Amino acid sequence: MSSQAREQTSSAQPRRRLAREDRHRQLLDVAWRLIREEGTEALTLGRLAEQAHVTKPVVYDHFGTRSGLLMALYQEFDARQTTIMDSALQASEPTLAAKAAVIASSYVDCVLLQGREIPDVIAALAGSPELERTKRQYEAAFIEKCRVLLAPFSATGDIASAGLWGMLGAAEGLSCAAAAGDITAAQAKDELYEIIIAMVARSAGGHVMSPDPGPLRDRF
Repeated sequence: MSSQAREQTSSAQPRRRLAREDRHRQLLDVAWRLIREEGTEALTLGRLAEQAHVTKPVVYDHFGTRSGLLMALYQEFDARQTTIMDSALQASEPTLAAKAAVIASSYVDCVLLQGREIPDVIAALAGSPELERTKRQYEAAFIEKCRVLLAPFSATGDIASAGLWGMLGAAEGLSCAAAAGDITAAQAKDELYEIIIAMVARSAGGHVMSPDPGPLRDRF
């Protein structure tokens, strides 16, 4: 069969329709690629449809609006971060050093796994009050998880909210700096680890329960 005949036969065959879940996965993968290659400004539903080789109604059916698409990307990032952190916590020792190391390494590793795309998505979320509120809800859940993990190592049995929000800000800033190549992943993890230990110490009035000194390189 000639190449022209093969092309005609191929073009005559209908494209295989993906199941909704598979199509959703494909669209998210294309969206992440678009952000990585062109930035969030280029991420529109029309552009996504073009790059994914689907019609615009298909993309609108999955995400509704550009804000819906951005939130879907952030939710995927948050779910991946939760999975990585929960898995590491299950395998960790019941010490402050171990828990602090898990929080630090999981946060940084998840951002680096996604690459420079997630800082761009986070920045884009800040441009919408509705998206910012939703992001804040995910952040509050993360903070509460850290409070539960770290409170047993404080003499007061609790961690101050101000310290936890400060820790989260540091985690985001350090991870984004590592993703941008301004610092190394190890530097980001080490600094965040020290911030967590210091935060627990302050909440405990300077006294930390079950300290575990040991070199930082053994904690990650």
